[in-house]
Amino acid sequence: VGHCHPDIVKAAHEQNQLLNTNSRYLHDNLVDYAERLSKTLPEKLCTFYFLNSGSEANDLALRLARQYTKHEDVIVLDHAYHGHLTSLIDISPYKFRNLEGQKEWVHVAPVPDTYRGIYREDHEDSVTAYANEVKHIIEQAHERGRKIAAFFVESLPSVGGQIIPPAGYFQKVAEHVHNAGGIFIADEIQVGFGRVGKYFWAFQLQGEDFIPDIVTMGKPIGNGHPIACVATTKEVAEAFAATGVEYFNTFGGNPVSCAVGLAVLDVIENEHLQAHATEVGSFLMNLLKEQKVKHPIIGDVR
Repeated sequence: VGHCHPDIVKAAHEQNQLLNTNSRYLHDNLVDYAERLSKTLPEKLCTFYFLNSGSEANDLALRLARQYTKHEDVIVLDHAYHGHLTSLIDISPYKFRNLEGQKEWVHVAPVPDTYRGIYREDHEDSVTAYANEVKHIIEQAHERGRKIAAFFVESLPSVGGQIIPPAGYFQKVAEHVHNAGGIFIADEIQVGFGRVGKYFWAFQLQGEDFIPDIVTMGKPIGNGHPIACVATTKEVAEAFAATGVEYFNTFGGNPVSCAVGLAVLDVIENEHLQAHATEVGSFLMNLLKEQKVKHPIIGDVR
């Protein structure tokens, strides 16, 4: 919503003057913020955990998936980056290939890139072909006695090249993953919160019939203030709570962070920033596509 937006600065300052405390103490801001976020998501995603960073959110998503499924293995896309914690470096090919390499519980699927990937625009059914790559990975894992906890994916792979997965890919992958007893995690940390313009969440580009089991968010949601969130289903949350080891994050969901989060949602709504993203994005894309016609060196516009 822009550097030092006055509404964000005001919300943080006013709450700072009143109270900031750890989240063992109840405060309306946390509940109000969870309710506001829930209105942007499918009804099924009704339980929220608040944290301080996208990396914390993805780490918690991994724990939720493993507790719910009782499985360990994770499938990720090639070139993916999901955060800087040890657990996330392990599922980020972008990082682990330059460090300690791939763990046996990590499986890497090809990016569903119809421009430069293994199945391109001229393929008769690239969606099914890319989804079948995931199915094949699951079958290979099962042959080795391993079980899939989650398919962990950015809704638009960003580090991997701003790839827009073909519509229907997530639905087909989710079917294979669910059949294997795993769950689908959509990482919206870089691409959520109206950035794709037409929809509030990038996973919605896949179609209204697609709903992830977990959505993680961070980066833009506090406009630079450290706040992050994991949204999931009641079933996943209940399986996590059943351990008896409750999730606690000292400053995740503190009153100031939630005041900032609420102000960000207000600005996006009041200043019609989602419509603005659509308008400016379309304008820029169209101009770049005009250049593509003129210059053969431009292969794809994303």
